[in-house]
Amino acid sequence: MNVVFIGFRHAHMHAMYTLLAGRGEVHVAAVCEEDPATREELARAGISVTHDSYTRMLDETDCDAVLCGDYFALRGQRVLQALERDKHVLSDKPLCTSLQELGRIRELSLARRLRVGCMLDLRDLGPCITLRRMIRAGCIGETHTVTFWGQHPMLYGKRPMWMFDGAKHGGTLNDVGVHGIDLIPWLTGREIVEVTAARVWNAKAKEHPAFQDGASMMLRLDNGGAVLGDLSYLSSDRHGYTMSPYWRFTLSGSEGVIETSCNEPHVTLWRHDRDEVIREAIAPARPGGYFEDFLADVRGTPRAEGLNTASVLKATSIALMAQQAAETMRFPVNVAQPAITMGECET
Repeated sequence: MNVVFIGFRHAHMHAMYTLLAGRGEVHVAAVCEEDPATREELARAGISVTHDSYTRMLDETDCDAVLCGDYFALRGQRVLQALERDKHVLSDKPLCTSLQELGRIRELSLARRLRVGCMLDLRDLGPCITLRRMIRAGCIGETHTVTFWGQHPMLYGKRPMWMFDGAKHGGTLNDVGVHGIDLIPWLTGREIVEVTAARVWNAKAKEHPAFQDGASMMLRLDNGGAVLGDLSYLSSDRHGYTMSPYWRFTLSGSEGVIETSCNEPHVTLWRHDRDEVIREAIAPARPGGYFEDFLADVRGTPRAEGLNTASVLKATSIALMAQQAAETMRFPVNVAQPAITMGECET
């Protein structure tokens, strides 16, 4: 597969580039960065930029897929340009920042039978893999509630400054919440059917009043269960991503309660019918699993429980609905939408 990169103004794209560097079945045919300052940073990092114009790169380069980054509000346009050229797309999250863009992405993907992937890599972490295996094995019975803590440190001065520009960022629920929205159906087998309530606000970053450093939401599952999520940029800058509750998930079911986080060495289970607390060791991680899933989707052999075009578009849609509900204060919102079946996506 020949791939090209567009946009490195977020650290996630550096990680994606590094991931692909050692893969023999993937050839990076070109790299584009239109921002001059970022091009200088890439040169210092040893990443060779071949183009300073995205359109020119697409005109001049033979490729199968475009790997999209750049600031969030520009990504939808980048993705659409690629799809209009009959290229598959793998994007950092979020995929886009408006439901209108997503609708067009969905139309092009279906009409041209193109795959759309996303860097939703919580699924690749050992704690989440173990949590899913235990839940799907019936350890807590039917899932009734999910609470998760997805707070991030703000790290002001280290993050790119465009993130504090509301017109470029596009909203924190869409930015961070899409991870949890994607993960919960994968963990539980339950679908999200409603944005029950959502809120975004400027809590601490007063010098950037448009930046939503506060963000939370409540969702409803298809069995009536409830999801509560905190996605704020309010966790400790000093402790960064090492805090014990970072991406902590606690699920209560008919048979017990289960919990883990990205920094835990085990999954903890409290069964209603047992006195002892069960601690399950974490399974090995699956680094780059999101990319493996994208390749499988492009080949027409998607993994049964992997990311694919349908799951990426669905998670993005719900995240955008939650973001819109928070900004308009209009909820609940029914998230029912036309399903994309794998039959429709077959080559």
